[in-house]
Amino acid sequence: MTHSVDHELVQAAAEVARTRCRGDNHTVAAAGRAGDGRIVTAVNAYHFTGGPCAELVLIGAAAAQGVYELDTIVAVGDRDRGVIPPCGRCRQALLDYFPRIGVIVGEGDRIRTVPVTALLPESYVWADHQLDPE
Repeated sequence: MTHSVDHELVQAAAEVARTRCRGDNHTVAAAGRAGDGRIVTAVNAYHFTGGPCAELVLIGAAAAQGVYELDTIVAVGDRDRGVIPPCGRCRQALLDYFPRIGVIVGEGDRIRTVPVTALLPESYVWADHQLDPE
């Protein structure tokens, strides 16, 4: 199932990629849309030890701003690379944190929003995280 594309979100990530991504340490920007409409942005923190992708940094940045639910997320590469899909680790983390999140993927005029579950079929469910606190 494909949903409409949040072009404002794509533009927000592209602007951060264009203005904040510098050198080899920060090469991807992400933007997420909160349930209340706010947009949260972040950049990756590349490091040879496995520094976090922009989508993972965004999860923490959103929480720091009091955003614990995201409706949609997109990642955009620096140097005008456009929308890039989340890696496998990010797909799993997004599913675990936001099981109903939409992810913007695709290139050029073919970008589309798909449920994270479509990007990770037959996925592992982090059971302990999914339990409701008592």
